[in-house]
Amino acid sequence: MAELKALLFDVDGTLADTERDGHRVAFNRAFADAGLDWHWDEPLYGELLAITGGKERIRHYLAQHRPDEDLPADLDGLIADLHAAKTRHYTELLATGAIPLRPGVERLLREAREAGLRLGVATTTTPANVTALLESTLGPESVEWFEVIAAGDIVPAKKPAPDIYHYALEHMGLGPGEALAFEDSANGVRSSVAASLPTVVTVNDYTRDHDFTGAVTVLDSLGEPGAPAFTLAGAALEEGVLDRAAAAALHRAGTED
Repeated sequence: MAELKALLFDVDGTLADTERDGHRVAFNRAFADAGLDWHWDEPLYGELLAITGGKERIRHYLAQHRPDEDLPADLDGLIADLHAAKTRHYTELLATGAIPLRPGVERLLREAREAGLRLGVATTTTPANVTALLESTLGPESVEWFEVIAAGDIVPAKKPAPDIYHYALEHMGLGPGEALAFEDSANGVRSSVAASLPTVVTVNDYTRDHDFTGAVTVLDSLGEPGAPAFTLAGAALEEGVLDRAAAAALHRAGTED
C-alpha cells in the first residue's frame, strides 16, 4: 500500500468560503467599473459556479443570460479585461481580512508541515488569487509552504478534467496513491477522482447538494477541537477533527477501494 506523502488542496470553497462574498462581489465591481449593467446575485452565481474558470463563467453568462447583448468585436479582449479587473478587486477584498480560512484549515496545514507531509495546490483560480488568499490569512511566508501551486490556465483543460492534478503530481514527483486531495464541489471531485486521487470533500452552502460520487468522505468542515466536523457521507471522521492521523486513515480507506 502506498504511503501518504502529500496533501493537495483546491482553493475556492475548500480553503476558504471565497465565492459568495469574494469572487461574486469582485465580478460585480468589475462589471460596474466597465459601465456594464450586469449583476450576479447569489442564486445566479450559484448557477454559474457549475462553470469552472472566471473567464469561462463570463462567456457562459453572456451566452445563456444575455444572448442579445451588443458586444464588441473583440469579445476575448473584453472578457480578459473584466477578469483582470475582477482579480484586482478580489485581492483588494482579501487584503482587508474579510475572507478567513475555513475551520480546521490552518490547523491541518500546520500539523501536516510538522509531520513532514508535502503540500500542493490544484485549482482553477489564478495564481494571484491563491497568493493573495494565503498571504492575507497565513502570512507572506505561507506561499512557500506549498511545493507547487497549480493554478489558472497552466493546463488547457480545467476541472472537471483531471489535468490540473496530473500537473501537480508530476511536478511533485508523486503517484496518485501517494497524495490525498481536498475538494468542495462536484467538478472538483470529478477532477481528482479522474486523476485516481482519494478525495476528502468539505461542502459549503453552494455545493452541499452536489454529487460527490467517488469521494472517500464528505464533511461539513475539517473540524476544530471543541467544534467537531460532521460526516455527511462516506468514511466517518470519528473524533470530529481531520488531523494528520485522520488524513492517513482516510488515505488508506481511499487507496484500498
